Amino acid sequence: MSKVTALTSKEFDSAINDTDKPVLVDFWATWCGPCKILAPVLDEIAEEYADKLVVYKVDIDTEPDLVSKYRLMSVPIVILFVNGEPVAQSLGAVPKEELVRHFADYI
Repeated sequence: MSKVTALTSKEFDSAINDTDKPVLVDFWATWCGPCKILAPVLDEIAEEYADKLVVYKVDIDTEPDLVSKYRLMSVPIVILFVNGEPVAQSLGAVPKEELVRHFADYI
């Protein structure tokens, strides 16, 4: 079972704005192989960094308006939001250490 909470477009704005922590959002799809590889990595990050970071996932097939809003072309893509604004992103299934290092300035 995933430790990362699923997020819909209806909840999205409040989820990324109504927190004092950075918010990491995994945009994924059920048919995406690399997304399945990345999922347990994000579960580990969500657990290990729970005091510093909030982690959500968005299914691009059920939330096309968010795909359009953020002009997503590939999945998985992980976007880090600070104060509701996207500040960094990572594309593809990358190792946990690389993902943490990529977002280290914000978490």
